[in-house]
Amino acid sequence: MARDDNAVHRRTRWAWQKHNAALISVILFSVILISVLLAAPVNAWERLRDDAPERYTVEAGDTLWDIAARFLHAPWQWPELWRENPQIENPHRIYPGDKLTLRDCQGMPCIQLERGTHVVKLSPVVRTLPHREAIEPLPREAVEAFLRQHRIVDNAEALNTLAYVVAGDDQRLISGAGDRIYVRLTDQTRDESTMVRGEPMGLYRQGEPYVGADGDVLGIELVSVGEAVLMRREGDIAQLEVRRAEFEVRNDDIVLPLELPFADDPFMPRAPRNQVSGSILAVPGGVRFIGRLQVVVVDLGTQDGLQPGHVLRVDQQGERVNDPRTQEVLQLPAEAAGALMIFKPYDHVSYALVVEASRVLAVGDRVRTPR
Repeated sequence: MARDDNAVHRRTRWAWQKHNAALISVILFSVILISVLLAAPVNAWERLRDDAPERYTVEAGDTLWDIAARFLHAPWQWPELWRENPQIENPHRIYPGDKLTLRDCQGMPCIQLERGTHVVKLSPVVRTLPHREAIEPLPREAVEAFLRQHRIVDNAEALNTLAYVVAGDDQRLISGAGDRIYVRLTDQTRDESTMVRGEPMGLYRQGEPYVGADGDVLGIELVSVGEAVLMRREGDIAQLEVRRAEFEVRNDDIVLPLELPFADDPFMPRAPRNQVSGSILAVPGGVRFIGRLQVVVVDLGTQDGLQPGHVLRVDQQGERVNDPRTQEVLQLPAEAAGALMIFKPYDHVSYALVVEASRVLAVGDRVRTPR
């Protein structure tokens, strides 16, 4: 009988221990949850600049990056401020005259947008309202000219699938504006939709390959030499007239449809969802030192999850110093030096614009997902 009582006692004690453990787990979880909920608004408000305006009217010439930098220490966190705009179909499309008001949305900072309106003086004459252009995510002029001059193909195999110049008119070896050239189409470029009569085509010359740290070719740069339009075609031979030429047009130059700099909708500055890490691979044009609003090539692309609008932090390697006591060589920690915005990603490399630079940047500086 005593043995049965001991068994009952052990089962009762085990049940109480299990109950207490579960109770402690619930209490700990509740404490952690409450701490997170209490801390979240504080951390969110800490993202705001001390001098962030309570109300800002968008002006012509503003960019999304400029406006975001007025409110936030980290402008790429701008999308997190967009709340409470159900009346706006696309609140990211902002126009001059729009008013942005900083508000408290259930303990979290948010931006409310009020559309600006045109004031029109009434008169007997029919008036038309000027078309309003949405502000750009970054300076359009800083990248449009660049994209007319540069583009990238993935590798030599892809290069061999493109149409190319085979001859100049009257057996000319080099051609210029006003001259006619003959182009051979490949299996991939014979589709009539890729070369339409009267539409401008880009003329490009193969530049330097972009090589990664492991020696693999990540992409091949194409440099613009001019533009031409289709005059006629027979089979796989097309005749084009050169309309513009920065350099002489030669045999074997590449012919491609011109790229559109931007999609219809502006892209928002934001951090990539995944953690990425790479480096500045090159500066088109051979510039050694890099400052704000210069274009760079990074060794990350769509295969790494990058999209237009993604912002990457730039880190510069710390200096190497000698320990004054042991004379040991020490590597100082890396320092944040700026930020890049991706505007044209390819498979393995991307063009990016320097939007912040607290130091002079250089090829080899590391880039990564911002914190």
